[in-house]
Amino acid sequence: MESTLGAGIAMAEALQNQLPWLENVWLWVTFLGDPKILFLFYFPVAYYASRRVGIAVLWISLITEWLNLVFKWFLFGDRPFWWVHESGYYSQAPAQVHQFPSSCETGPGSPSGHCMITGAALWPIMTALSSQVATRTRSRWVRVMPSLAYCTFLLAVGLSRVFILAHFPHQVLAGLITGAVLGWLMAPRVPMERELSFYGLTALALMLGASLIYWTLFTLGLDLSWSISLASKWCERPEWVHVDSRPFASLSRDSGAALGLGIALHSPCYAQVRRAQLGNGQKIACLVLALGLLGPLDWLGHPPQISLFYIFNFLKYTLWPCLVLALVPWAVHMLSAQETPLIRSS
Repeated sequence: MESTLGAGIAMAEALQNQLPWLENVWLWVTFLGDPKILFLFYFPVAYYASRRVGIAVLWISLITEWLNLVFKWFLFGDRPFWWVHESGYYSQAPAQVHQFPSSCETGPGSPSGHCMITGAALWPIMTALSSQVATRTRSRWVRVMPSLAYCTFLLAVGLSRVFILAHFPHQVLAGLITGAVLGWLMAPRVPMERELSFYGLTALALMLGASLIYWTLFTLGLDLSWSISLASKWCERPEWVHVDSRPFASLSRDSGAALGLGIALHSPCYAQVRRAQLGNGQKIACLVLALGLLGPLDWLGHPPQISLFYIFNFLKYTLWPCLVLALVPWAVHMLSAQETPLIRSS
Protein backbone atom coordinates (compact mmCIF):
# COMPACT_ATOMS: atom_id res chain seq x y z
CA MET A 1 0.00 0.00 0.00
CA GLU A 2 2.89 2.34 0.73
CA SER A 3 4.09 2.00 -2.86
CA THR A 4 0.58 2.80 -4.16
CA LEU A 5 0.37 5.93 -2.04
CA GLY A 6 3.89 6.90 -3.03
CA ALA A 7 2.95 6.57 -6.69
CA GLY A 8 0.02 8.89 -6.01
CA ILE A 9 2.36 11.51 -4.58
CA ALA A 10 4.61 11.13 -7.62
CA MET A 11 1.61 11.69 -9.88
CA ALA A 12 0.64 14.83 -7.95
CA GLU A 13 4.23 16.04 -8.19
CA ALA A 14 4.22 15.52 -11.95
CA LEU A 15 0.92 17.39 -12.36
CA GLN A 16 2.12 20.31 -10.25
CA ASN A 17 5.61 20.64 -11.72
CA GLN A 18 5.31 19.42 -15.30
CA LEU A 19 2.10 21.31 -16.10
CA PRO A 20 2.22 24.43 -13.90
CA TRP A 21 0.30 26.49 -16.46
CA LEU A 22 -2.76 24.33 -15.79
CA GLU A 23 -2.92 25.26 -12.11
CA ASN A 24 -5.85 27.66 -12.45
CA VAL A 25 -7.67 25.14 -14.63
CA TRP A 26 -7.36 22.40 -12.01
CA LEU A 27 -8.47 24.75 -9.23
CA TRP A 28 -11.49 25.83 -11.26
CA VAL A 29 -12.38 22.23 -12.12
CA THR A 30 -12.16 21.09 -8.50
CA PHE A 31 -14.48 23.97 -7.60
CA LEU A 32 -16.98 22.90 -10.26
CA GLY A 33 -16.82 19.33 -8.96
CA ASP A 34 -17.53 20.31 -5.36
CA PRO A 35 -20.68 18.57 -4.04
CA LYS A 36 -21.90 21.90 -2.64
CA ILE A 37 -22.03 23.23 -6.20
CA LEU A 38 -24.39 20.40 -7.12
CA PHE A 39 -26.89 21.76 -4.63
CA LEU A 40 -26.32 25.45 -5.26
CA PHE A 41 -25.75 25.59 -9.04
CA TYR A 42 -26.33 22.37 -10.99
CA PHE A 43 -29.63 21.68 -9.24
CA PRO A 44 -31.33 25.02 -10.08
CA VAL A 45 -29.91 25.05 -13.61
CA ALA A 46 -31.19 21.53 -14.24
CA TYR A 47 -34.53 22.22 -12.56
CA TYR A 48 -35.37 25.26 -14.67
CA ALA A 49 -34.45 23.28 -17.78
CA SER A 50 -36.41 20.18 -16.75
CA ARG A 51 -38.36 19.72 -13.53
CA ARG A 52 -37.81 15.97 -13.43
CA VAL A 53 -34.07 16.20 -14.10
CA GLY A 54 -33.61 18.95 -11.52
CA ILE A 55 -35.33 16.99 -8.77
CA ALA A 56 -33.28 13.94 -9.75
CA VAL A 57 -30.05 15.92 -9.43
CA LEU A 58 -30.98 17.12 -5.94
CA TRP A 59 -32.22 13.73 -4.75
CA ILE A 60 -29.23 11.78 -6.04
CA SER A 61 -26.87 14.42 -4.63
CA LEU A 62 -28.19 14.15 -1.10
CA ILE A 63 -28.40 10.35 -1.08
CA THR A 64 -24.96 9.76 -2.57
CA GLU A 65 -23.36 12.37 -0.32
CA TRP A 66 -24.79 10.55 2.69
CA LEU A 67 -23.48 7.24 1.35
CA ASN A 68 -20.08 8.81 0.72
CA LEU A 69 -19.95 9.96 4.33
CA VAL A 70 -20.68 6.44 5.59
CA PHE A 71 -18.22 4.86 3.15
CA LYS A 72 -15.48 7.15 4.41
CA TRP A 73 -16.15 6.20 8.02
CA PHE A 74 -15.65 2.53 7.17
CA LEU A 75 -12.92 2.80 4.54
CA PHE A 76 -10.89 5.56 6.23
CA GLY A 77 -8.26 6.62 3.70
CA ASP A 78 -5.45 9.11 4.19
CA ARG A 79 -5.25 12.30 2.21
CA PRO A 80 -2.00 13.12 0.40
CA PHE A 81 -1.50 16.52 2.02
CA TRP A 82 -1.10 14.95 5.46
CA TRP A 83 0.19 11.51 4.45
CA VAL A 84 3.44 12.92 3.04
CA HIS A 85 4.23 14.20 6.53
CA GLU A 86 2.81 11.43 8.71
CA SER A 87 4.43 8.65 6.70
CA GLY A 88 7.85 10.25 6.53
CA TYR A 89 7.65 10.21 2.74
CA TYR A 90 9.33 13.59 2.51
CA SER A 91 12.41 12.30 4.36
CA GLN A 92 12.60 9.14 2.23
CA ALA A 93 11.99 10.71 -1.17
CA PRO A 94 11.52 14.49 -1.01
CA ALA A 95 8.60 15.54 -3.19
CA GLN A 96 8.16 18.99 -4.67
CA VAL A 97 4.46 19.40 -3.95
CA HIS A 98 2.49 22.11 -2.21
CA GLN A 99 -0.99 22.67 -0.85
CA PHE A 100 -3.81 24.94 -1.98
CA PRO A 101 -6.71 26.58 -0.10
CA SER A 102 -8.98 23.73 -1.22
CA SER A 103 -6.54 20.97 -0.21
CA CYS A 104 -7.24 20.83 3.51
CA GLU A 105 -10.48 18.87 3.71
CA THR A 106 -11.08 17.29 7.09
CA GLY A 107 -12.85 14.04 6.22
CA PRO A 108 -11.22 10.70 5.34
CA GLY A 109 -10.14 10.35 1.74
CA SER A 110 -11.72 7.17 0.40
CA PRO A 111 -13.66 7.30 -1.84
CA SER A 112 -13.42 10.74 -3.42
CA GLY A 113 -16.64 12.63 -2.74
CA HIS A 114 -16.09 15.04 -5.61
CA CYS A 115 -15.94 12.12 -8.05
CA MET A 116 -18.56 9.89 -6.47
CA ILE A 117 -21.26 12.45 -5.69
CA THR A 118 -20.76 14.57 -8.80
CA GLY A 119 -20.58 11.50 -11.02
CA ALA A 120 -23.86 10.18 -9.67
CA ALA A 121 -25.71 13.51 -9.64
CA LEU A 122 -24.71 14.48 -13.18
CA TRP A 123 -25.86 11.13 -14.56
CA PRO A 124 -29.51 12.23 -15.10
CA ILE A 125 -28.30 15.39 -16.85
CA MET A 126 -26.10 13.33 -19.15
CA THR A 127 -28.87 10.85 -19.96
CA ALA A 128 -31.41 13.63 -20.56
CA LEU A 129 -29.05 15.41 -22.95
CA SER A 130 -28.29 12.12 -24.70
CA SER A 131 -32.01 11.52 -25.23
CA GLN A 132 -32.50 15.02 -26.61
CA VAL A 133 -29.56 14.71 -28.98
CA ALA A 134 -30.67 11.26 -30.14
CA THR A 135 -34.04 12.64 -31.28
CA ARG A 136 -32.43 15.40 -33.33
CA THR A 137 -29.55 13.72 -35.13
CA ARG A 138 -28.58 10.38 -36.61
CA SER A 139 -24.87 11.01 -36.30
CA ARG A 140 -23.28 8.47 -33.99
CA TRP A 141 -20.51 10.90 -33.07
CA VAL A 142 -22.92 13.65 -32.09
CA ARG A 143 -24.98 11.23 -30.03
CA VAL A 144 -22.01 10.26 -27.87
CA MET A 145 -21.06 13.87 -27.14
CA PRO A 146 -23.02 14.12 -23.83
CA SER A 147 -21.46 10.88 -22.58
CA LEU A 148 -18.03 12.00 -23.72
CA ALA A 149 -18.44 15.37 -21.99
CA TYR A 150 -19.59 13.60 -18.82
CA CYS A 151 -16.58 11.28 -18.76
CA THR A 152 -14.13 14.05 -19.67
CA PHE A 153 -15.39 16.34 -16.93
CA LEU A 154 -15.25 13.62 -14.27
CA LEU A 155 -11.75 12.63 -15.36
CA ALA A 156 -10.71 16.27 -15.06
CA VAL A 157 -12.28 16.46 -11.59
CA GLY A 158 -10.35 13.37 -10.56
CA LEU A 159 -7.05 14.76 -11.82
CA SER A 160 -7.73 18.06 -10.09
CA ARG A 161 -8.20 16.24 -6.78
CA VAL A 162 -4.84 14.53 -7.20
CA PHE A 163 -3.26 17.83 -8.23
CA ILE A 164 -4.30 19.69 -5.05
CA LEU A 165 -3.27 16.75 -2.80
CA ALA A 166 -6.84 16.07 -1.69
CA HIS A 167 -6.96 12.46 -2.93
CA PHE A 168 -4.82 9.60 -4.13
CA PRO A 169 -5.53 8.18 -7.61
CA HIS A 170 -7.09 4.96 -6.27
CA GLN A 171 -9.52 7.02 -4.16
CA VAL A 172 -10.47 8.98 -7.26
CA LEU A 173 -10.99 5.79 -9.25
CA ALA A 174 -13.17 4.32 -6.50
CA GLY A 175 -15.26 7.48 -6.48
CA LEU A 176 -15.66 7.54 -10.26
CA ILE A 177 -16.81 3.92 -10.48
CA THR A 178 -19.11 4.13 -7.46
CA GLY A 179 -20.63 7.40 -8.63
CA ALA A 180 -21.38 6.13 -12.13
CA VAL A 181 -22.95 2.94 -10.78
CA LEU A 182 -25.09 4.84 -8.26
CA GLY A 183 -26.17 7.33 -10.91
CA TRP A 184 -27.18 4.52 -13.24
CA LEU A 185 -29.10 2.74 -10.48
CA MET A 186 -30.80 5.76 -8.91
CA ALA A 187 -31.73 7.95 -11.88
CA PRO A 188 -34.76 5.85 -12.94
CA ARG A 189 -35.90 5.47 -9.32
CA VAL A 190 -36.03 9.06 -8.09
CA PRO A 191 -39.24 9.64 -6.07
CA MET A 192 -41.33 12.41 -7.58
CA GLU A 193 -43.79 14.33 -5.42
CA ARG A 194 -44.36 11.86 -2.61
CA GLU A 195 -46.21 12.74 0.58
CA LEU A 196 -44.61 15.37 2.79
CA SER A 197 -44.12 12.74 5.49
CA PHE A 198 -41.90 10.76 3.09
CA TYR A 199 -39.43 13.63 2.78
CA GLY A 200 -39.58 14.40 6.49
CA LEU A 201 -38.90 10.78 7.37
CA THR A 202 -36.09 10.67 4.81
CA ALA A 203 -34.42 13.67 6.44
CA LEU A 204 -34.86 12.08 9.86
CA ALA A 205 -33.53 8.72 8.64
CA LEU A 206 -30.44 10.34 7.15
CA MET A 207 -29.69 12.19 10.36
CA LEU A 208 -30.46 9.38 12.79
CA GLY A 209 -28.87 6.72 10.58
CA ALA A 210 -25.56 8.54 10.34
CA SER A 211 -25.62 9.40 14.04
CA LEU A 212 -26.30 5.77 14.95
CA ILE A 213 -23.42 4.55 12.78
CA TYR A 214 -21.12 7.22 14.20
CA TRP A 215 -21.85 6.42 17.84
CA THR A 216 -21.72 2.68 17.22
CA LEU A 217 -18.24 2.98 15.74
CA PHE A 218 -17.25 5.37 18.51
CA THR A 219 -18.46 2.89 21.14
CA LEU A 220 -16.38 0.19 19.47
CA GLY A 221 -13.31 2.34 20.03
CA LEU A 222 -12.90 3.96 16.62
CA ASP A 223 -11.91 7.63 16.68
CA LEU A 224 -13.79 9.11 13.73
CA SER A 225 -12.30 12.54 14.34
CA TRP A 226 -8.81 11.31 13.47
CA SER A 227 -8.91 12.93 10.04
CA ILE A 228 -9.90 16.31 11.49
CA SER A 229 -6.88 16.22 13.79
CA LEU A 230 -4.51 15.34 10.94
CA ALA A 231 -5.95 17.98 8.64
CA SER A 232 -5.58 20.65 11.32
CA LYS A 233 -2.06 19.46 12.12
CA TRP A 234 -0.61 19.39 8.61
CA CYS A 235 -2.51 22.07 6.73
CA GLU A 236 -0.09 24.85 5.80
CA ARG A 237 -2.48 27.59 6.90
CA PRO A 238 -5.14 27.30 9.63
CA GLU A 239 -7.61 29.37 7.60
CA TRP A 240 -7.57 26.71 4.89
CA VAL A 241 -9.23 24.20 7.23
CA HIS A 242 -12.88 24.93 6.51
CA VAL A 243 -15.64 23.87 8.85
CA ASP A 244 -17.93 23.05 5.92
CA SER A 245 -15.64 20.16 4.97
CA ARG A 246 -16.35 18.36 8.26
CA PRO A 247 -18.32 15.12 7.91
CA PHE A 248 -21.40 16.35 9.78
CA ALA A 249 -21.59 19.45 7.58
CA SER A 250 -22.59 17.24 4.66
CA LEU A 251 -25.09 15.42 6.88
CA SER A 252 -26.82 18.67 7.83
CA ARG A 253 -26.87 19.65 4.15
CA ASP A 254 -28.38 16.35 3.02
CA SER A 255 -31.08 16.13 5.67
CA GLY A 256 -31.96 19.79 5.20
CA ALA A 257 -32.24 19.42 1.43
CA ALA A 258 -34.47 16.36 1.78
CA LEU A 259 -36.83 18.20 4.12
CA GLY A 260 -36.74 21.35 2.00
CA LEU A 261 -37.61 19.39 -1.13
CA GLY A 262 -40.71 18.00 0.55
CA ILE A 263 -41.81 21.38 1.89
CA ALA A 264 -41.33 22.98 -1.52
CA LEU A 265 -43.27 20.31 -3.41
CA HIS A 266 -46.23 20.67 -1.03
CA SER A 267 -46.29 24.46 -0.84
CA PRO A 268 -49.15 26.55 -2.29
CA CYS A 269 -46.62 28.60 -4.27
CA TYR A 270 -45.34 25.49 -6.03
CA ALA A 271 -48.88 24.34 -6.84
CA GLN A 272 -49.74 27.72 -8.34
CA VAL A 273 -46.59 27.82 -10.47
CA ARG A 274 -47.13 24.25 -11.68
CA ARG A 275 -50.57 25.20 -12.98
CA ALA A 276 -49.20 28.33 -14.66
CA GLN A 277 -46.34 26.60 -16.53
CA LEU A 278 -43.63 29.25 -16.79
CA GLY A 279 -42.16 30.20 -20.15
CA ASN A 280 -38.50 30.07 -21.09
CA GLY A 281 -37.93 33.75 -20.35
CA GLN A 282 -39.51 33.37 -16.93
CA LYS A 283 -37.34 30.33 -16.19
CA ILE A 284 -34.21 32.29 -17.05
CA ALA A 285 -35.38 35.07 -14.76
CA CYS A 286 -35.94 32.48 -12.02
CA LEU A 287 -32.42 31.14 -12.42
CA VAL A 288 -30.86 34.60 -12.30
CA LEU A 289 -32.89 35.58 -9.24
CA ALA A 290 -32.20 32.30 -7.43
CA LEU A 291 -28.46 32.52 -8.01
CA GLY A 292 -28.58 36.16 -6.93
CA LEU A 293 -29.97 35.04 -3.58
CA LEU A 294 -26.98 32.75 -3.01
CA GLY A 295 -24.92 35.55 -1.45
CA PRO A 296 -27.33 36.35 1.39
CA LEU A 297 -28.14 32.67 1.80
CA ASP A 298 -24.47 31.69 2.00
CA TRP A 299 -23.97 34.14 4.86
CA LEU A 300 -26.59 32.19 6.81
CA GLY A 301 -24.40 29.10 6.86
CA HIS A 302 -21.23 30.45 8.48
CA PRO A 303 -21.64 31.27 12.18
CA PRO A 304 -18.43 30.93 14.21
CA GLN A 305 -19.53 28.11 16.57
CA ILE A 306 -19.50 24.54 15.24
CA SER A 307 -22.87 23.60 16.73
CA LEU A 308 -24.52 26.73 15.35
CA PHE A 309 -22.91 26.09 11.98
CA TYR A 310 -24.60 22.70 11.71
CA ILE A 311 -27.98 24.19 12.65
CA PHE A 312 -27.67 27.11 10.25
CA ASN A 313 -26.35 24.84 7.51
CA PHE A 314 -29.41 22.63 7.94
CA LEU A 315 -31.71 25.66 7.72
CA LYS A 316 -29.83 27.01 4.71
CA TYR A 317 -30.26 23.84 2.68
CA THR A 318 -33.85 23.44 3.83
CA LEU A 319 -34.61 26.91 2.51
CA TRP A 320 -32.75 26.51 -0.79
CA PRO A 321 -35.12 23.97 -2.46
CA CYS A 322 -38.05 26.09 -1.28
CA LEU A 323 -36.55 29.10 -3.03
CA VAL A 324 -35.72 27.24 -6.25
CA LEU A 325 -38.93 25.21 -6.60
CA ALA A 326 -41.53 27.50 -5.09
CA LEU A 327 -40.77 31.00 -3.85
CA VAL A 328 -38.63 32.33 -6.71
CA PRO A 329 -40.85 30.92 -9.52
CA TRP A 330 -43.94 32.20 -7.70
CA ALA A 331 -42.44 35.69 -7.39
CA VAL A 332 -41.46 35.74 -11.07
CA HIS A 333 -44.90 34.48 -12.07
CA MET A 334 -46.68 37.13 -10.01
CA LEU A 335 -44.49 39.92 -11.38
CA SER A 336 -45.07 38.69 -14.93
CA ALA A 337 -48.82 38.56 -14.35
CA GLN A 338 -48.81 42.17 -13.15
CA GLU A 339 -46.75 43.41 -16.10
CA THR A 340 -48.77 41.64 -18.81
CA PRO A 341 -51.87 43.90 -18.65
CA LEU A 342 -49.65 46.99 -18.74
CA ILE A 343 -47.92 45.77 -21.88
CA ARG A 344 -51.21 44.97 -23.60
CA SER A 345 -52.75 48.34 -22.74
CA SER A 346 -49.87 50.19 -24.33
